[in-house]
Amino acid sequence: MSRGDTVGDVGPAPGGVDPAHGALTQVTVVVVDDNSVIRMGLRSLLEASDRLRVVGEAADGEEAVRVVRATLPDVVLLDVRMPRRDGVQVAAEIQAWTKVLMLTYSEAPEVVRAAVDAGASGYLVHGTFAAHELERSILAVAEGSFLLSERAASAMRASWAAPSTPAAPQRPDVGLSERQREVMELVALGRTNAQIAGECFLSEKTVKNHINHIFAKLGVRTRAEAVSVWLGGAPDPGRGRP
Repeated sequence: MSRGDTVGDVGPAPGGVDPAHGALTQVTVVVVDDNSVIRMGLRSLLEASDRLRVVGEAADGEEAVRVVRATLPDVVLLDVRMPRRDGVQVAAEIQAWTKVLMLTYSEAPEVVRAAVDAGASGYLVHGTFAAHELERSILAVAEGSFLLSERAASAMRASWAAPSTPAAPQRPDVGLSERQREVMELVALGRTNAQIAGECFLSEKTVKNHINHIFAKLGVRTRAEAVSVWLGGAPDPGRGRP
């Protein structure tokens, strides 16, 4: 299966007949979820399959790492939101030892992407797949496939389509105070001293003092020069010298 396939498109399962002993091979699984009812339900569901064998479970992130290190399962069913360490952090650590299949209620695009970036081999959302599809998904991940449920895939597509946040404008770092930076931003917008005084609740004399200090730090003599340096992002060391 190629990256981007969904639960309904899984390939042949790895479980089969061991040619040496004629016995059905099984995929070992660890179940990780802080909800004991969900863990019990998953264990019952998986143990009904002759192709899967549950070898451990954990209720939080720290315990999950310990259990996985001790059992080295083929696949870990891993929740996202858990005490002590969340599932994304756990996935990043254990993906070197096992295949990780996220199984959670969260379908937030940033969570899906973080889990995939952390090394998860798949992402399923509770309530969006049938019981037999969970077995097929586990077997596919154990085989080396990557899969996303349709809801997780939609979340990923939404994150790709989301506009990127514009970078904050760069301003020269010349040691201006927060108030001086505020005043300089208003100067750059073309505000007069009186207008700046009104917007910042300062006297015009105080505004003028701020501007004098700003000009000294920027190494300029005029408002035009100050705006040019401020918006350009770097002061000119030679500017303002006689």
